[in-house]
Amino acid sequence: MAIAPAPLIDDTQAAFLQGGVSISAASSGARSDPTFPSLCRVLACEVAPDRRRLTVLVSRAQAAQLLRDVGDSGRLAVVFSQPSTHRTLQIKGEHAQTEPVSPRQLDAVRRHRDAFVNEVVPLGFPDPLVRLLLTCGDDEIVAISIVPVAVFDQSPGPRAGSMLQAAS
Repeated sequence: MAIAPAPLIDDTQAAFLQGGVSISAASSGARSDPTFPSLCRVLACEVAPDRRRLTVLVSRAQAAQLLRDVGDSGRLAVVFSQPSTHRTLQIKGEHAQTEPVSPRQLDAVRRHRDAFVNEVVPLGFPDPLVRLLLTCGDDEIVAISIVPVAVFDQSPGPRAGSMLQAAS
């Protein structure tokens, strides 16, 4: 897998990506209209220790078209948004590939579900509904790893859409 020359994600961003945020992924493939995206909810994100690679965990059934598109294009965009603040980051990645899920990643799914519940229940969302949204059998979870090539601040405000610089 190709490695970015310098990490694009700093430690604070890595913690944010792995916290109680809403995560969605999108890709497009070689269909008749390659600009038409496939989308799915992400169950958790894992940032590599060197911050040069991200792995998102998705439900195979819910991400069927996305997985096909990733296979065609090798690209994946992932959006991370904190509901209580609307802080949002978008990461565009290349060299996407699916991988078997490790026990550590299954634990990450459970930790993310708990953190997301803690984030949105105070906003009025019922705990059982939120847990159901992020529940998937372990055998249905698939990992998609990417090399980040661009990070954007998508939080509402004057910096929305701006590309962030490489981490130091």
